[in-house]
Amino acid sequence: MNFPSPTAKSLISIDAFVHDRQRMLDTLVDNLEGLVYCNLYDEHWTMIYVSDGCKDLTGYFPDDLIFNNIVSYEEIIFKDDRELVRGVIDEAVKQGKRFEVEYRIRHANTDIIWVCERGNPVFNAKGKVHAIEGFIQNITQRKAAEQSLHDAEFRYRSIFENAIEGIFQTSPNGHYLIVNPALANIYGYSSPEELISALNNIQQQLYVTPGRREEFVQAMLANQSVHNFESLVYKKDNSTIWISENARMVHDKAGNLLYYEGTVEDITARKNYDHEIEHQAKHDSLTGLPNRYMLNDRLQQSINFADRYKNKMAVAFVDLDQFKLINDTMGHEVGDQLLLIMSKRLSSCIREIDTVVRLGGDEFVILLTNIESVNDILLSMQRVLAAIAAPCVINELDYVVTSSIGISIYPDDGTEPNTLLKNADTAMYKAKKAGRNNYQIYTQELNEALTERVTMEYRLRLAIENGEFLLHYQPKVNFATGLISGAEALIRWQTPEGELIPPVKFIHIAEETGLIESIGEWVLIEACKKAKELKEKMGRPIPIAVNVSPRQFKQPNLAQIIKNTLELTNLDPECLELEITESTLIDDAAKFIQTLHALKTIGVKLAIDDFGTGYSSLAYLKDFPIDRLKIDKAFVSNLENDPANTAILKAIIVLGQSLGMKVIAEGVETRFQHDYLQSIGCDELQGYHFSKPIPAMEFETLLQNQLKLTAS
Repeated sequence: MNFPSPTAKSLISIDAFVHDRQRMLDTLVDNLEGLVYCNLYDEHWTMIYVSDGCKDLTGYFPDDLIFNNIVSYEEIIFKDDRELVRGVIDEAVKQGKRFEVEYRIRHANTDIIWVCERGNPVFNAKGKVHAIEGFIQNITQRKAAEQSLHDAEFRYRSIFENAIEGIFQTSPNGHYLIVNPALANIYGYSSPEELISALNNIQQQLYVTPGRREEFVQAMLANQSVHNFESLVYKKDNSTIWISENARMVHDKAGNLLYYEGTVEDITARKNYDHEIEHQAKHDSLTGLPNRYMLNDRLQQSINFADRYKNKMAVAFVDLDQFKLINDTMGHEVGDQLLLIMSKRLSSCIREIDTVVRLGGDEFVILLTNIESVNDILLSMQRVLAAIAAPCVINELDYVVTSSIGISIYPDDGTEPNTLLKNADTAMYKAKKAGRNNYQIYTQELNEALTERVTMEYRLRLAIENGEFLLHYQPKVNFATGLISGAEALIRWQTPEGELIPPVKFIHIAEETGLIESIGEWVLIEACKKAKELKEKMGRPIPIAVNVSPRQFKQPNLAQIIKNTLELTNLDPECLELEITESTLIDDAAKFIQTLHALKTIGVKLAIDDFGTGYSSLAYLKDFPIDRLKIDKAFVSNLENDPANTAILKAIIVLGQSLGMKVIAEGVETRFQHDYLQSIGCDELQGYHFSKPIPAMEFETLLQNQLKLTAS
């Protein structure tokens, strides 16, 4: 078939179409978010074509790179990555295939940018590679996201591996899927792998009580979770322990049950204590030593003996220096074993006519009778110090503790049992202040110190009656906005003579004497009044935080006191925040959590103060209805010189925020501390970098100034 030759008109149309198509392709290439290029396959990768996307990607204009006019593209590639890029492209050329490689380039403004380059070799008529064509795209955001994901996974893995509570995932039919080292240790296995391999039927191999696993499953089905599920279980060696489980059901997107996950705590020591205390009356349930109920009787007998034979007797108050640290970090089982060892050592250091009493915790009293001279007492105490300080092995680990001992002598230092005990206790605190691992005898200087303390207590009682207290306020600042988000109310004692006494000099006395309860109520009322006044003046809530001391927190009617105060001052609960120190948890965890929930139902905000230096139990933290974690200033104050604190700060912030809590750092005093905490996502700050505690009027002025700035 013969086709007609194209006319001049049709040729013009074809040229126009080709021109438009080329223009369209040029526009498309130049608008791509990235760099389209063609370079010679030579020593310098000489660019012969660069798209307009070059400017956004590299900071250089296309003409700067073409024929290496200003800079060659290879010079832009991060020096440490050049060999990698060359190797990938050379291999692609060798095989005649497309290539893809990720690497870093240095932007014209010196920023480091991650890019992904895809391309292929271009062959000439002779089949040899003479050029490379490709596309380079910015992938910095994706790389940052990948790194963040990797960092988060590492942090959570670290928490999982290093938690002191057992953590697990089990299948619905009773097989362990994942366990952490702590759970393996609780059940007596050397590793998680050994536990998973050995326990393939949880009901038959773990629980002592038949049907206990089924009860666990039924509780799950009814409530989607279980809390404080206590059971008697077998360890690897067939011994039994008590555990408490907290767990929940995990479903896929379709609602199908995948597995159960939760935590396990060994509560054997507590269970044993609960059983023993029921039938213990005059002896300590753990050590078998006489307890505090027998102390006065034994002490009076010793005094009577000394009177009859015209000699002396001594009271030695013994406190173990490192016990709390070991008990908190290693658990109650290790703590109990340590107390048993120490009670036996103390008993071995005395004569049959003497008595060792355990008061409770890590406190002991030794009654020494038939004493002829003070030297006899000192020799006995030297034996006690040496015996206590000797290493002891618990669960194949060596533990070393020391002791601080205070001594009072009858009749020199008192003729009544209570006086002798009080004076020995006073001497013991002097031993602690002297560096621990020593003994001190009650002296006149100690008596003078005691007199000074009694005087301070008397003045404190008068201060309460005369209303000599005032409040200062230290602002809290939101990192994101830079604005004041609230304040902490801090008490000051202003004497009639004008002296301003800081709380560190009198709060501990108020706590010991019970005066803290009335002082605390005064602080609460005044802080609520100020919060009410600030809300009206500023037009928004300015939450005021009030410290709740351990003694206040244990008041059975604390929640009612808070509720009454809010009603009295007509303050919205959201304007009041209660700060509770973490160490308050130690005495009675269940009661602590119960009180928190009672306060939360009122509607007030709750914060854990000095977090990281107290009990720090993840098993309990997840049960707290807490709004804020306040990082203790010990982790912030030396941030510049102690890199270890950075890891702790990051972990606390991730932990708190993952549990839905805001995290506030205390004691922020420098720009470095401020900037670093902001960079790792801390929510709020409090400290001298922004403001010291200031009187109410100054704080109000500070708020008004910020209000004016934001309004303008």
